[in-house]
Amino acid sequence: MAKILLVEDDPDQLQLRTLTFERAGHQVLGASNVAEALKLLASSQPDIVVTDLHLPKAKDGAALIRAVRERCPKTRVAVLSGLAEDLAPFAEAGLVDEVLKKPVRSQKLLAAIARLAVWTLCLWQPAAAESKGAHPFQLDEAAEVVADFELSAPGADWGRAGRESVLANVTVDGAPQQQVMVFLGSERHHYRVFLGELAAGAHQVVIERNPDHSARGINLEIHGVTYRQFKPPDADYDAIANAPVIYARANTMRKFTDIPLLVYCERLPDKSLRYSVIFSNEDGGTSTRALMARWGRVTDIEHVYQVWPGNKTLIQSPGHKDVEFHGQRQGLHPVLAVVTDNNMVSGEGRSAVRYQLAPVVVDLARTAREQVMDQNPFTYSISARELEREGKIRKFGAIEGSNVSAPENYLFVELHGLMKQARLAVWVRLEGENFFRASNLGMHDLAIERSGWMRTAIELPPATQPPQIAELGLQCLAEAKTDGAGACRVESIGRLFFLNAAQIPGENFFRPRTDRGPWNIPAGQMRMVSVR
Repeated sequence: MAKILLVEDDPDQLQLRTLTFERAGHQVLGASNVAEALKLLASSQPDIVVTDLHLPKAKDGAALIRAVRERCPKTRVAVLSGLAEDLAPFAEAGLVDEVLKKPVRSQKLLAAIARLAVWTLCLWQPAAAESKGAHPFQLDEAAEVVADFELSAPGADWGRAGRESVLANVTVDGAPQQQVMVFLGSERHHYRVFLGELAAGAHQVVIERNPDHSARGINLEIHGVTYRQFKPPDADYDAIANAPVIYARANTMRKFTDIPLLVYCERLPDKSLRYSVIFSNEDGGTSTRALMARWGRVTDIEHVYQVWPGNKTLIQSPGHKDVEFHGQRQGLHPVLAVVTDNNMVSGEGRSAVRYQLAPVVVDLARTAREQVMDQNPFTYSISARELEREGKIRKFGAIEGSNVSAPENYLFVELHGLMKQARLAVWVRLEGENFFRASNLGMHDLAIERSGWMRTAIELPPATQPPQIAELGLQCLAEAKTDGAGACRVESIGRLFFLNAAQIPGENFFRPRTDRGPWNIPAGQMRMVSVR
């Protein structure tokens, strides 16, 4: 069981939560303010800190969280608040491990503590060898292991040619296993990878700079390593145990392009697990301009592997064809290789760089898959920096082939709809203007042809603010083969937002006055929607 530092300025809540945790077998240290919490933090070295954000003000809780992160980086933190908008910045910045909106039931709170307590079972112990990147740990029994590497590469810049990044080699028990691309430069970032199933006993991970695939003069810094073990019936065991090994595309070696930034896993209604990869861009297939218009992003998101545990498996092969997987496995992990410039995969082929990104488990039933990027905003910044380095960003309003404007110049629109032999384009009118700007730039091929949750982006003048958005237009375009007989049904508009200068998604400002949909639009027609 875990040692918990509980911080709560409401005496009744402090007593109630203390009893709840103690009945579950945890050791609890209580504090009613920041000063008391800091004293206990120094003397007790808790495994987990559970704190209310308002102590009594939000800035007090924020100060405590920063102190925990600075003084006890291995301690896990859960923060509670009655206001959801208070919690979002902490989740986005990775400052806490759990965010819980009050009121929170005891069962949900204990489940969160159980998840955090798992991390305390297998924390690395300081050793002299760590100065050389060696990190020992112990397993009491065999388990799937996920490692969390806190790494940085001071002086690296993904947007500067010759200074892009450091590639780290990861060795497990003396055997080379995988690589980690340290893409956020001097920013300390947590890179989560799976090590596969390891036997009970002592193990050691060594992390070293790869001299062949790193920018010259850029060093690797290791700030901390923690491990988490997964065994049945742990909630995410199956998602971790079946996660794909991914070999980098051969023609990306030493080019710092189209790298896998994040892997996510969906649990689908048919009991399958579907794994998708967010790549920083794609060098072939859909152009950057079309990515913005049809998908509302410049990353490439591809589902690479789907498994019905104990039964069927599929991979997305060249040509976007789902075919059965017959390749090599390591345990349950399929070994895949990216083999096309638009990031399709094969069960055959290898390269010098191998990734084992630990997946995040997500539910996308009621939102677009780009929501995973919103929750991990570094994906926006890295993709934008890659475009800048590759010369794919143009000035506002210019026409330069498939190049796009700076991503912060776009309005991002999320909606849910059904296309019947038709495509959808979104138009925007600004206050004081008598014309519209279109997501598809007036080109049929750049309109959205799929159904379900979707996103698009419309280029607007730099520094456009939400109050300047006066009206949206939903335009339905017939497919050529239908002779104008198609139709679009837009069920709802989910979000309107901009990226800020740091490429972080802003707040949703869609506030319809009266017309909330659904909107049925025959091909060749447009429906107008007020946004506030």
